[in-house]
Parts: sequence; structure tokens; C-alpha cells
Amino acid sequence: MSDTTELEKLSSKELHDRAVGYAVRHGDVKFLWRLLEQIPAAQAAAGEVGESEAEIKYVVPLLDDYVHAGEGKIADVLRPMYIDYLRGRD
Repeated sequence: MSDTTELEKLSSKELHDRAVGYAVRHGDVKFLWRLLEQIPAAQAAAGEVGESEAEIKYVVPLLDDYVHAGEGKIADVLRPMYIDYLRGRD
């Protein structure tokens, strides 16, 4: 499923799981790192400013957030990144 229209129909959690799963299966460390870099900004956009300010300074909390980046408002903010990554991939 790589058509933008079909991807838009998926929940944010499904997009996260597909994008991360694809990246892990294909060893796409570049995408996974980009995701880690985007999480603090996504948290701020989702109204979780306190967390994003603290996590900019620490890598370990980012890894924890990576696991949860497919949940709630953060996943919604990251939807465009997941769709862009999955578009054109099978």
C-alpha cells in the first residue's frame, strides 16, 4: 500500500507502524534517525512542550519516545512524515 490516498485512510498509529516496520526491515537508519529528530518538534506541536524541551538535551528519552511516536497527538503530527516515507514503497 503506497498510494497517497490509501495511506491517508490509515490511522496515525497504522502509519507509524508501517513506516517504522518498513524502515526496520530494510535497514533504513536514515529514516529512523529523521524520526527521532522530529519527535521533539512533534511533541511541541502536540502541546507537550515541557517534554520536548527536556528531550532535546537527552538522547535516551528520545529512544523511549521513538517507541511511542505512533500514539496520540504526536502520531497525528508525524502523519505527513510517515505518508511521505511510505508513498511509492511496497
